[in-house]
Amino acid sequence: MISDEKIFAGKILIIDDNVLNVQILKKILTNAGFINITTTTDSTQALALYKEIQPDLLLLDLVMPQMDGFAVMLQLSLLNPDDYLPILILTAEEESIRFKALQAGAKDFLHKPYEHLDVLLKSRNIIEVRLLYNQIKNHNVSLEQQVNDRIKEIRDTRLDVIQRLAIAAELRDAGAGKHIYRMSRYCQLLAMAIGFSKEQGELLLTTSPLHDIGKIAIPDSILLKPAALEHHEFEIIKTHTTLGAKMLSGSDSVFLKMAETIALTHHEKWDGTGYPNKIKGEDIPLVGRICAVADVFDALTSARPYKQAWTIENALQEIKFLKGTHFDPKLVEAFEDIANEVKVIHDQM
Repeated sequence: MISDEKIFAGKILIIDDNVLNVQILKKILTNAGFINITTTTDSTQALALYKEIQPDLLLLDLVMPQMDGFAVMLQLSLLNPDDYLPILILTAEEESIRFKALQAGAKDFLHKPYEHLDVLLKSRNIIEVRLLYNQIKNHNVSLEQQVNDRIKEIRDTRLDVIQRLAIAAELRDAGAGKHIYRMSRYCQLLAMAIGFSKEQGELLLTTSPLHDIGKIAIPDSILLKPAALEHHEFEIIKTHTTLGAKMLSGSDSVFLKMAETIALTHHEKWDGTGYPNKIKGEDIPLVGRICAVADVFDALTSARPYKQAWTIENALQEIKFLKGTHFDPKLVEAFEDIANEVKVIHDQM
């Protein structure tokens, strides 16, 4: 419920070209205890005053020069179509006009000449409804903000858990470091360059760090071997793609489905010589093709125990050289276009 104190403090706007009518209404309301009353006899000021005051009650005459009450109500309805317009019409017109005013947004009528009790009861009712409406609206805004905050918290927590899982896999590799951070940002940047939406780009940013999650299941004796791998050992390394996909499979989550696709296909090659399934061309899911470019570029530009880091220029040349064999030609061209932005990420991380 709304207290009397709040009701009597409600903001009232009176618009009537008749000075005497304005004075009568203001006196009735003031004597009753209403303390926040603004008046005008110029209806052309209606919109500006409404915006400024945000009244809880608008006492509006219908018949006025320059701009009548219907024109004023039309302006106000266009100002905020979903708002509750607290309009109390001042009229001596016939019933058909009053019905037309109701259709235009009026909530009730005051008949001329005014009766004190009628003015006070109807004014109080509309102010109370308006204050309740605002109370509910503000509560809904607060609830929406709480929901948004909770969604953000869940999203941030999910991202944090994913990154920790990805780091766990990366730490078992000799190439541990900031690989997943750089690689995922390269993926997002490349995806946006070829037309992904902001939401799709953020989804790829979040899921791509799990591309090597399957390495958790690879034996240390192979994963951490300082010497060159035997053929059978490399075949075991290659299973991190299917192992990773298996770990991430079985969910209805769009997020985990994308992560599963990336884990399985980021080592497939455009010409069909990749692994694990030797698929080629556009049969390779686009997110897998994007991650392939980003993953190889970061591997080339990162120092490992068995190699020095390549320069960005040399790595870009290698990516370009592998265009049409290892990588989707269109993605290579897009990656060249964003080379300066890639360099910024590389230097920052």
